[in-house]
Amino acid sequence: MQERNAADAGSPLARMVRSAAFPGVLLVACTGFAIAVANSPWAGDWDHFWHAKLALTLGDQTIAKSVAHWISDGLMVLFFFFVGLEIKHEVLDGHLQSVRQAALPVAAAIGGMAVPALLYTAVVIASGGGDALKRGWGIPMATDIAFALGVLALLGRRVPIGLKVFLASLAVVDDLGAVLVIAIFYTDEIAWRFLGVGAVVVAASFVSNRLGVRRTWPYVVYGLVLWALFLQSGVHATIAGVVLALTIPERRKLDEREFAARARALIDDFEREGKPDPLTHPAQLDAVRALQRHAQDVQAPLQRMVFGLQPLIAYFIVPVFALANAGVAIGAGVGEVLGHPAARGVIVGLLIGKPVGVMLAAWLAHRLFRCPLPAQTTWRHLHGAAWLAGIGFTMSLFLDSLAFGPAQDAFEASKIAILAASAVAGTIGFVLLLPKPRVVPGPA
Repeated sequence: MQERNAADAGSPLARMVRSAAFPGVLLVACTGFAIAVANSPWAGDWDHFWHAKLALTLGDQTIAKSVAHWISDGLMVLFFFFVGLEIKHEVLDGHLQSVRQAALPVAAAIGGMAVPALLYTAVVIASGGGDALKRGWGIPMATDIAFALGVLALLGRRVPIGLKVFLASLAVVDDLGAVLVIAIFYTDEIAWRFLGVGAVVVAASFVSNRLGVRRTWPYVVYGLVLWALFLQSGVHATIAGVVLALTIPERRKLDEREFAARARALIDDFEREGKPDPLTHPAQLDAVRALQRHAQDVQAPLQRMVFGLQPLIAYFIVPVFALANAGVAIGAGVGEVLGHPAARGVIVGLLIGKPVGVMLAAWLAHRLFRCPLPAQTTWRHLHGAAWLAGIGFTMSLFLDSLAFGPAQDAFEASKIAILAASAVAGTIGFVLLLPKPRVVPGPA
């Protein structure tokens, strides 16, 4: 049995699913499927399914939304919660905890957000777009971290570890910027009563953290209550996920030495109680259960949640979001659609604004503030990464729905532009990084 499991674990399919590139491949497959169905005889049924109404009743409150809206306001809350956990981890214990490590990717991320937003606005104004179309300036700011890192994974050893760290850090800062944009600029009316109660829930979660509560379930309860309140508050529900993530404990109960000492003692107890049938021996089971508890205590809730959510996000939530949002009808009028002011702004923002903004800001930070390049990287590496940052996809599609949800023509035009620009940016970045360039030693 063990031999068969080991063989299964090493099978090509198992290795492919576990690879860093697989989430990106799955996302591409779901996108292609959604586009194919949207241009098939079943397009009407497909659209009807995503717009079917589902109602949720909470006491006297009934919330009715389409399936697509529940994905955006429900499943994507978990996605943003995961983003918030990653942001907190990177700031406290990751690559953004020191000014020296964080300076270059933070500067590059800021440039990669500011320049696309400015170019989008300029293009829309020059194209005669009204104020409603200007709301889309946040769309080309985003970077899809799963896609971008998936492309790097496909390149394998052709890219240094330092470049992967740089791009991941840039994308985390980029995600933080997108969260702030959603919270500040894509919130119209606020129901302060619900938001006030939500603030109490956040405070309770923070106090639980400070009091040393390390079980996961209390924070799950806080999250569900906070999500329900934000649905009614007017602030997009995904912000609830990010806010809650910032209160999740990042410290563990046991340190490494204490855990190692207790684990050795428990393993000794297990061996001393050795019987022919150990799985049914109470003393050994007690030792195993105690060891399991200590294994939990040596992991912070933040670490456990990131580990538990990562497969759900990568293999289910993001692909389902792509199925619900990536389907576009590609007819004879593609040229006309891409001529829409919003589509032009998105394309210019992602294909010009992103690489130019990232490279310009990185160069200025390097020249003016002596920010070192990532270890073992060259400017050619950064140029390729700057193009990969132009893969907007998931976050851009989400911002598109917030900016142009009611305006169907702008929404569809921007969606096609996002898909086209992300494909081009990813291809160019891949081609730039495909040759194995000369690697120069750099600071760690």
